[in-house]
Amino acid sequence: MLQAGSLGVCSVAGQNLITLPELLAADRDASGTAGRQSAKSCIFIFQYGGLSQLDSWDPKPLAPDGIRGPYRPIATRTPGFQVGELMPRLAELSEQYCVIRSMSHGVPVHSVANEMLLAGRQDPKRDSPSLGSIVTKLRPTDAHMPAHVWLQKFGGGAAPRDPAYLTGGFLGMDFAPLLSGEHHDDNPATPGFRVHAFDTASDVSLPRLESRWNLLNRLDPSASSPTPAVLRDRSLLMRPLQERAYSMLHGPEARQAFDVEHERPAVRDRYGRHPFGQNLLLARRLIESGVRLVSVVAWMGLAPADKFVSVETWDMHGNAGIGIFDNGWNGLGWALPRADASVATLLEDLRERGLLDSTLVVLAGEFGRTPRISQGASAIGRDHWPQCYSAMLAGAGIRGGTVFGSSDDTAAYVRDHPVSPEDFSATLLHALGIDPATRLSPDGFTLPASTGNPLYELF
Repeated sequence: MLQAGSLGVCSVAGQNLITLPELLAADRDASGTAGRQSAKSCIFIFQYGGLSQLDSWDPKPLAPDGIRGPYRPIATRTPGFQVGELMPRLAELSEQYCVIRSMSHGVPVHSVANEMLLAGRQDPKRDSPSLGSIVTKLRPTDAHMPAHVWLQKFGGGAAPRDPAYLTGGFLGMDFAPLLSGEHHDDNPATPGFRVHAFDTASDVSLPRLESRWNLLNRLDPSASSPTPAVLRDRSLLMRPLQERAYSMLHGPEARQAFDVEHERPAVRDRYGRHPFGQNLLLARRLIESGVRLVSVVAWMGLAPADKFVSVETWDMHGNAGIGIFDNGWNGLGWALPRADASVATLLEDLRERGLLDSTLVVLAGEFGRTPRISQGASAIGRDHWPQCYSAMLAGAGIRGGTVFGSSDDTAAYVRDHPVSPEDFSATLLHALGIDPATRLSPDGFTLPASTGNPLYELF
């Protein structure tokens, strides 16, 4: 009884959903390629709420006043490629990324569109797993770290109906991410921030955990013991996973990776001392420590005198008392320059550390904004627009200095090469070295990871 029961010695923060060794076992059993050193990683940045394509990646300077907005386009390092003037840092780095200007679907509803982006499906089911869960299943990590981490929880009206992105969907809790950022000020930019995920249960101190571990080692069944074969086999199977779980809870690696205080102040300053900048720095630290995929919600924080409403930074209707071109938390004047500087710093940092070739960086929202500027409840804004919007990809073999697809004269509709949620997800999987046709179901022939076609031209 002790030998069988002690296999789940570790508990995390008193939660009984699944033991850490079992979660790690699922990581390993999911793919015969577990731990491959060539496996790539991903930082997926969600511009939650929907960035205006006209004011960022797809400016239309010849459009009428009520469409083009106040920002002029500026040249990038790539001849013929322009971006909005609020993105000077990324303009200088254009040779490192590709912009897709032809993202498209037909659903202008935040909750559903977010599910579509996360699942890579135009018809997501309530239990469709997110990209992070799919990658966790097909490309787990052997590092003493979780395979998938989610930084900054969705919140507000744009949140998915049932957050499959936090549960693993039909793949199960085994493939759920570790969440950091339960509320808007739960992030590394807040003084005193710490991650509680590696705390043991309230009644299990670290010395007591060590005592349990030592007891388990003494009870470890061997081939010569009278232990039933099924228990002996399970013990041999679980042993390396238990060691990894114990190391994650008891060792310093995971805790240190989540502690941005280990970074020099100058590095923290480069990323920006706001929630998004510090979460991106944390994402880089996690990728460097062996996490396979980090999802980062682009919550840009509050401008001076702002009051918190939601983390939907990019949902710029003009309904929060802040116009889309203003300098408050829900305005481009505040959010876009900070996003520009932080993402540019991430790309530079990854490249300096030799990580960009093995790390896919994704910058995308669930849709774009209407070409026509309209009057919101209390200020001007742009409304939801899924028919045509933009996304950025960098690293992991993506060909830099390129633009894929194009829009019409007002960035309202796709002119050529439309990219569906399915094709987008297939492209991301391909970049990570995963065949989109890989089956997720136990039967081995249904439920492919993606039904889309990778955009091979991007590589």
